[in-house]
Amino acid sequence: MEKIKELLNYIESKDLYPDLRIIQGAATPEVIIDGKKVLMFSSNNYLSLSVHPRVIQAAVEATEKYGTGSGGSRLLSGNLEVHRKLEKKLTDFKKGEDTLVWPTGYSANVGVVTAVMNILKFPGFGLLQRSGVILSDELNHASIIDGCKMSKQKVVVYKHLDVGDLERKLKRYKNRRKMVITDGVFSMDGDIAPLDKIVSLSKKYGAIIMVDEAHATGVLGKNGGGTLEHFGLKAIKDIDIVMGTLSKALGSMGGFVVGSNDLVKYLRVASRSYIFSTAMTPAASASAAVAIEVIQSEPIWKDMLGKNSDYARSGFQSIGYNTLSSQTQIIPILIGSDENAVKFSRMLFNRGVFGPCVRWPAVGKGQARIRFTLMATHTKQQIERLLEVCKEVGQKLKVI
Repeated sequence: MEKIKELLNYIESKDLYPDLRIIQGAATPEVIIDGKKVLMFSSNNYLSLSVHPRVIQAAVEATEKYGTGSGGSRLLSGNLEVHRKLEKKLTDFKKGEDTLVWPTGYSANVGVVTAVMNILKFPGFGLLQRSGVILSDELNHASIIDGCKMSKQKVVVYKHLDVGDLERKLKRYKNRRKMVITDGVFSMDGDIAPLDKIVSLSKKYGAIIMVDEAHATGVLGKNGGGTLEHFGLKAIKDIDIVMGTLSKALGSMGGFVVGSNDLVKYLRVASRSYIFSTAMTPAASASAAVAIEVIQSEPIWKDMLGKNSDYARSGFQSIGYNTLSSQTQIIPILIGSDENAVKFSRMLFNRGVFGPCVRWPAVGKGQARIRFTLMATHTKQQIERLLEVCKEVGQKLKVI
């Protein structure tokens, strides 16, 4: 414990410990944080569905019927009807054969990568247990990185969005079991993976392909189907494993994988994070299922999010900020040093805007940024206030 204390003292002396503010109320465009009314520009509630009346009502009704918790793991006493209804809804939405849900997106990624890259050991299946290699985009989410490490297979990182580098590395492992894994939309830069090109390469070199749709589901594609729909790709036919979360645009909590019947049947008995976790709450399951219905029946939310994101991004760029390669509702503005990023975030808060900074080790040294996220329900006036404040703060800190 002394070593922990020494480490904490060092972190605090360098002002590296994050500001953990207390938020009162739901994730809406205007919230009370630490007793102060501010504009919220850091929520993953992209479509504002966590406060949609139909979604809330579904959570209330499920709680009244099933109680607050599921009471057990899915393989024991926690396999509720509401879970299966959600899985069928996700299967239809993502156009797969079947779906499996986990309590969190993190547990889904860890559970899938480890299970698929370490086939259960049974006599006569030695071929499937030969050593494997995972090819992972360098900016993939931490849950993917941890799943890769826990798989105990060789992990090869390819340069961000660089299909040329991916192909060079695929060529080196012709005789290995291979998985290519990428985010659909990247959580820190807000850019989109060139999934069509990645699919072509994966097929060419015989690799399994897995895509994390956490920040794309409900947002990309004509009908909110995500990165696959954005590129005209299909689950199973083009992408072996379609992973996603319920905690962003769907306004709930949990993780899922859509794929073939065989994949889902296998994961039910091979994913340790599924087997040994209490099932997700009935309220989260029911609300996510209704959120999918809202996305399909009320496309206005996706359209409003797209317009808000484009307006904010062009506004930042006109002021002089580097928004990196953002193409989505995730819009970083590059600050550079950790020290300036911390100051910037605190100055924003003092002026009524909530936008936490992201710094090392979440991003590389010298790449500290303020990571803004837009919601469908932000007004033009709120976005203009955000831009006005960022211009003022940026000029004071001489970062623009």
